[in-house]
Amino acid sequence: MATVESIISGLESKIAANRKYVEDVLATAQRGGHKNLTIAQDAECGRRLDEIDEDRRALDRAKAIQAEENSLESRLNESHSTGVYAGRVNRTTTMHIMSEARTYHAGNDPHGTSFLRDVARASVFGDPEAQSRLSRHMAEERVERPNYEERAAGDLVSGSIGGVVVPQFLIDQTALAVAARRPFADACTPHQLPPEGMTLTIPVFTSGASVANQATQLTGVSATSMVESDLTLNVYTAAGQQNVSRQSVDRSRIDEFVMADLMARYATNLDSQLLNMATVGLSAKAASSLGAYADTQPTGAKLYPKLLAAASGVEATTLGGTADLMVCHSRRWNWLSKEMTTSWPLINSQGIPTQASGVNYNKDYGVGYRGLLPNGMAVVVDNNVTTTASGTQDEVYVVPSSECHIYEDSNAPAYIRCDQTNAATLGVLFVVYGYYAFTFDRYGAGSMQKVAGTGLTTPTF
Repeated sequence: MATVESIISGLESKIAANRKYVEDVLATAQRGGHKNLTIAQDAECGRRLDEIDEDRRALDRAKAIQAEENSLESRLNESHSTGVYAGRVNRTTTMHIMSEARTYHAGNDPHGTSFLRDVARASVFGDPEAQSRLSRHMAEERVERPNYEERAAGDLVSGSIGGVVVPQFLIDQTALAVAARRPFADACTPHQLPPEGMTLTIPVFTSGASVANQATQLTGVSATSMVESDLTLNVYTAAGQQNVSRQSVDRSRIDEFVMADLMARYATNLDSQLLNMATVGLSAKAASSLGAYADTQPTGAKLYPKLLAAASGVEATTLGGTADLMVCHSRRWNWLSKEMTTSWPLINSQGIPTQASGVNYNKDYGVGYRGLLPNGMAVVVDNNVTTTASGTQDEVYVVPSSECHIYEDSNAPAYIRCDQTNAATLGVLFVVYGYYAFTFDRYGAGSMQKVAGTGLTTPTF
């Protein structure tokens, strides 16, 4: 048993130690130029952040008990004359605080089976115990992730239990499901999607003020009005559904066949839209004139100057938004990696070995940057990049990550819904959905560049 003071001191020390660990890991990654943590680092940081949340709740409870104890002690110390002496025995209160586990967590529901079964049973079968567990889970989410709200009109009319927030550990767990997923989206500059509205408005200054030398003293100085226009972004809804038999809900590990796949397809769709959506996607926005590569006998040595030309175009347009990312299909990166040459760049960036045409980090697909080019540009390999441009061509994008903006609900997709049952076939319909917005257009044409042309047809090895 421990006193309240020692428990508070221990919890504060533990919180500080875990916070310092996470800050040190992030600082080390930043110093090394890495925008993503390794899988092990991400898992350990996530575990420590969960501990911090639990310890903070325990700390709040301990401080509340301490305050109550101090108040009681103060009242006991008050002197009231009764004419009769009565001695008081001083006591030291002791206590033990246990961390309160989440309703659904990796320890009691590692694959999400109980969570999905409760969603189905609460909605379709009216199971009061399942409804109670989901209610506790949603109360926990409102404390830890309070900003989830129904955004689009009509969301509440189709489901008997409404949207249920997917537990965070399931979102993390399904990140490696087999699919193209979202390598490029994870390399963009992230923002929290506002909780309301189906559009975002960003003010963009298309013309700045002016400064010039004053002709003579006390004469007029340069005056040019700044010109501002609004950049309006649509908030998109990504969703998927799967009809599952009641037998699967009752008797199988449904999560492995529904949750993992729906979450992976959600991520893949979002990333593909960022790259390929008509008019507003990266391919549509990226200028290709500087990186045009027409060649019937392409080589890596011929492609590299086109990448630098595209990088030059980005910097000339943004005047500060240096191109730090090359985004390409895995087939293009593997083709570049097999290319041989007897010539090397005259100038290499710091850390790039002499007589090397780049560095391969040997990372798995979707795990951070795949490598570095000789000019220091990081490489993102993403199989959502088109391979059917003008027939069989892929495209290579040269972009500043600081100008690739994505807006999402934290840890989206946020909701799963058990909308209805197909009574005649004993079917249960699961729907996963979330909201996002994006833009590559703050500085207009030229701020994003791409290399395209006949030199990027299906590579041969």
